[in-house]
Amino acid sequence: MVTLLLDSAQLEVVLSRTERAVAFRRRNITIERSTIAKVQLTDDAWTWLRGVPDPGTYLPVALAAGSWKSAGGRDFVLLRGRKPSVVIDLEGHPEFQRIMLTTRHGISLVQALRLATGDLGDEPADVAELVAE
Repeated sequence: MVTLLLDSAQLEVVLSRTERAVAFRRRNITIERSTIAKVQLTDDAWTWLRGVPDPGTYLPVALAAGSWKSAGGRDFVLLRGRKPSVVIDLEGHPEFQRIMLTTRHGISLVQALRLATGDLGDEPADVAELVAE
């Protein structure tokens, strides 16, 4: 399960070694807060999947991981089974138009993003811990 770290300037999607391997990704994904246009929670992110893996891993309804290329641009996807997920629409991000992640911390992410920038420190903190404080 990905870890979501948030500070006053950016959201970081921290990937485990296994997640990096199946997503064909060497680094975590860093998203400037100013590029986040919309965050949506969904129980079935598979209906949001568009395009083809490029590069990525795809096992229907079991695992989708990596970059997905479509006519709408490039998305980063890390979906497992039919579990609660978050869809983050981006504007002006240099690499992706959308991030789709299976996470049980979707509500915490939305709440943490609503916090005023001054309420967050300069050090990244796990979104689940931010809203628990």
